Amino acid sequence: MQSGPASLLKISDAANLAIHAMAHIAGSDSNETHSVATIAAKQGVSEAHLSKVMQRLARAGLLASRRGPGGGFVLSRPAEKVALLEIYEAIDGPVGDSRCLLGREHCLLGRCALGDLLHRVHKEVRQFLSSRRLSDLMPG
Repeated sequence: MQSGPASLLKISDAANLAIHAMAHIAGSDSNETHSVATIAAKQGVSEAHLSKVMQRLARAGLLASRRGPGGGFVLSRPAEKVALLEIYEAIDGPVGDSRCLLGREHCLLGRCALGDLLHRVHKEVRQFLSSRRLSDLMPG
């Protein structure tokens, strides 16, 4: 029994957190470093989880880390040059073409019961994420 509406499109908590943390950093002075503790407190999330996400973003070259007192994270390049798709894929891997909701390679019905819906949804999500820049998330 479901407790609320189901979502066909599911973005992982980690990818969602990555996009929000990157937007937080992009929305500030470009020279300001941001600690995991500060971002976690403002986002209301676990420092441990955010730390892992930030490390993955840094390994992907989207963030640079500065060590020492006053250290933290900064964007590796301007927000207008960072596609949301890059952030998503740094955390969740490549957006596939489509996937059977039952996890099957071939549908038992001989063709997908949903037609090409899954393929179209994945294509639209990929196009949306690749056409949007981190700077598009900034107010004004």
